Amino acid sequence: MTEEQLGGLVRPDVSVTDAATIARECYGIEAVASELGSNQDRNFVLRESDGSRSVLRVDNPVFTDAAREAQHAALVAYRAAGVPVASVIPGLDGAETQRWGGFAVRRSEFAPGSPMVDLGYFAPVVLEEFGALAAASVRALADLTHPGLASEHMWVMAVAYEQTVALASAIADEELRTRVLAAAEQANAALAEVAAELPTQAIHGDLTDDNVTGLLGDDSRVHPHTVLDLGDLAYGWRVSELAVTASSMLHHEPERPLRLLDLISAFHREAPLSIAEARAVWPLIVLRATILVASGWRQLEIDGDNDYARDRVAGEQAIFDAATAVPLAEATEQVLARLGFQGVPAGSGLQLIAAPGVGIERSAAAPLRALLPDLSGEVSVLDPGVESEAFNAGAWRADDAEATLVSAAFAAGAAAAVFPYGVYRLTRTTVDTAEAGATWPVDTELWLPAGAPAAVATPVSGRVASVGSDYLRIEASSGWTLVLHGLTPALQVGTELGAGDSIGVLAEASAPRSLAVGLRRKDAGEPDSGAAVGVAFVAPDRVPAWARFSHDPADLLGLPRLAQRDESSDELARREEIFASAQERYYERPMQIERGWRHHLVDTTGRAYIDMVNNVTGLGHGHPGVADAVNRQIRVLNTNSRFLFRELAEYSERLLALLPEGSELDTVLLVNSGSEAVDLALRLAQAATGRRTVVSLREAYHGWTMASDAVTTSAYDNPFAAETRPDWVHVADVPNQFRGTYRGSGSGARYASDLGADLALLAAEGREVAGFICESVLGNAGGVMLPDGYLADAYQRVRAAGGLCIADEVQVGFGRMGTSFWGFEQSGVRPDIIAIAKPMGNGFPIGGVITSKKVADALASQGQFFSSAGGNPLSCAVGIAVLDAMRDEALQENARVVGARLADGFRRLAETHAIIGPVHGEGLYLGVELVRDRETMEPATEEAAAICERLRELGIVVLTTSERSNVLKVKPPLCLTGESADVVVAALDRVLTEGW
Repeated sequence: MTEEQLGGLVRPDVSVTDAATIARECYGIEAVASELGSNQDRNFVLRESDGSRSVLRVDNPVFTDAAREAQHAALVAYRAAGVPVASVIPGLDGAETQRWGGFAVRRSEFAPGSPMVDLGYFAPVVLEEFGALAAASVRALADLTHPGLASEHMWVMAVAYEQTVALASAIADEELRTRVLAAAEQANAALAEVAAELPTQAIHGDLTDDNVTGLLGDDSRVHPHTVLDLGDLAYGWRVSELAVTASSMLHHEPERPLRLLDLISAFHREAPLSIAEARAVWPLIVLRATILVASGWRQLEIDGDNDYARDRVAGEQAIFDAATAVPLAEATEQVLARLGFQGVPAGSGLQLIAAPGVGIERSAAAPLRALLPDLSGEVSVLDPGVESEAFNAGAWRADDAEATLVSAAFAAGAAAAVFPYGVYRLTRTTVDTAEAGATWPVDTELWLPAGAPAAVATPVSGRVASVGSDYLRIEASSGWTLVLHGLTPALQVGTELGAGDSIGVLAEASAPRSLAVGLRRKDAGEPDSGAAVGVAFVAPDRVPAWARFSHDPADLLGLPRLAQRDESSDELARREEIFASAQERYYERPMQIERGWRHHLVDTTGRAYIDMVNNVTGLGHGHPGVADAVNRQIRVLNTNSRFLFRELAEYSERLLALLPEGSELDTVLLVNSGSEAVDLALRLAQAATGRRTVVSLREAYHGWTMASDAVTTSAYDNPFAAETRPDWVHVADVPNQFRGTYRGSGSGARYASDLGADLALLAAEGREVAGFICESVLGNAGGVMLPDGYLADAYQRVRAAGGLCIADEVQVGFGRMGTSFWGFEQSGVRPDIIAIAKPMGNGFPIGGVITSKKVADALASQGQFFSSAGGNPLSCAVGIAVLDAMRDEALQENARVVGARLADGFRRLAETHAIIGPVHGEGLYLGVELVRDRETMEPATEEAAAICERLRELGIVVLTTSERSNVLKVKPPLCLTGESADVVVAALDRVLTEGW
């Protein structure tokens, strides 16, 4: 073996002073040198007096001129293929390789961008770009041949196992050394099955986050760009390029190694992998990790002063831990599933195998009789899924939720109850966690009532493979194994069985008894590392592999097939077929939400999210009081408000009772939405004053109807808002004390004075004001509180000009402020007209306007007012139920307490994260403004969007708002708990620390 193959190389003894000398003597430049890290060479940045930079590389003497020439040829191939690389700069004599002090030295361009190795989290798009870059590399080098490529250095993956074994003795940590050797042995065995079929070509060999510089993109993320350091260029397995690149990503989020599937699939799209290559990917990732760990320890052993190597040891172990966190066979199945390969390993390829009971082998017996021959009576198939009606009102959160379903089935006369294979169980959903719970059952779970022993038979023929006190494994045909947990077996290992043979009993018991039935491939093992206890579950990200490792035993048992998969991508494609481009959706990779409970949303895989944006469902999702009100009223009466019925007056009186004392507002008009409420409020102002002109504020959002959109001035919602307002709308300056014309606590009077000047100008033009509409808190800006005194002064000036004051409370009213029920109470004012909506119905479409009878009666001049569904018995019953719940559950007080806790948490984060600017709002209407510079207040718009994407991955639903879309809007259901609030703050801290 060479010195390198025996465990690393000592770097050339070249100092920064020497590097400056080389720059002068070989390249004719005066430069200051500073060292870059390297395991085996010496690398320096050369900075000249004009600021220009280049990189000097002093090669280890072990490398030959032929190897260097091959690298130069590879640079030419990369440039021809459009792959950005740093070119070699010739010396004074025109040669690319110079000689100094017995060393070969080269100088290259300084690559634009920044190093990526020390960055934190990489978004899916960045991982995909690394995969595409690795694919571009193998395409670029596919036809490259050169004698200098025939190297057998230690980083060629064909010798990774051999090198790991040779170097492992350097690992001082015995437990780690044992793990490394075991992982290498297992990976090498898996690789041996396909190695002969792996294509070989020239590859970079070290295309990692350490050898690629990144450029900051428009989305605020750093994206891979320039390929560096061809020191490991050699002939090697093509798929090794992918594996090396992929392994280097693992330390960026080691808790989630399966995120590499995005990178692998991106490579496959550009450079399709064969079956053999797909099977080799993860074993090569593991072997790359083992050689990194072993060589890192060895490098420190022989070159103890190498700070670069020492700094890399922890990251290299993180790569190894992540690479081996998922069992090797399972990780390989994940790769095969993502790339669309079907079948099970056979030789160097895959073969299709039929599971027992499929097709003509399906059991013809009554349900479960093939397994429980003496069963008499009906079999109840239970629904524990995300959309199950059995779990309304949060019943799924109870510890005994599944037992309750079983008991109900028995109470209804069932002889047995079944929890089906592959149905995501809502009962296993975890809340307030960054990771999804294990919700997908790999087995079918049967329950029998308490009683006498029940005979158990095998539904398949086969051979007994293993027996325990309460479990049995029977090897059936075609490579499948029947696994049973919960019975008392009466067999020995090796017993040959025919279908229908007795295999044991379910023991007599005074409580219900369970039996888990599963079908496994022989190479599957168990998802819980071999523990033989009951039904096995896996988290949603493991389902693609376990849907291949296991099979639904429904056909064997005479049951319906009900297994589920994540269909969110199908649903997205379906929606895109029917949606217009103007219709928005959330997230780059949206989850499919089909359930909500209180302040949690649950997707179809049972993954729960803390909902921080749904101010429509103020009480929380799935509120039983609202559901009961709808169910009760819809069965009795629902008609329009021109009929006489009790609920309309009762609800209206309840709303009026919530107004501040002395408001003088006594009339309620009900509609269906906030847009309609604003529309009606504008009509009322115009009718009552006999004028047309309405003043709205810049950057406001009020709705989408013709009139409410007319006073909507947000350029974010409509980039052409400023130039397309109708002539009856005048846009006044927005009193944003953080970003507006005037800033600070004393700005209210100045904004109000400017509004007064606008009103005077309108009057002089003969456009006297009919009304002034303003959100009581600048909700569209992210919960920005109005400057002290502004609204009172503005109202006084509008009224003096003969206009009416409209408070848009659609977003900020109804207890959300915590310290007040209405947003306008924060400013101590009394509006003439109030528009309300969103939380009134907790998701049921209700809107309304509250005003005085004098103003309301003016509407008669424009004809009769009527709304088909507004104020009908159903909507009023819902509205009453909402008000009851708000009172009984003290939700306004909860908004005050939990909102203060959240705001304090966000402000604490601002002490350590400069991107956080002002924290706006009150109660549970908050806004966390993200800025690139606190002095200039440059909005961090792209960062905000990316942060929301990362928070979604961590189980938090937060979105952006404001004219600049740089404010995280925080307006959750009012039932948000303090514990969930803490989880949100911690998640934001994590994202801002690790990256997005």
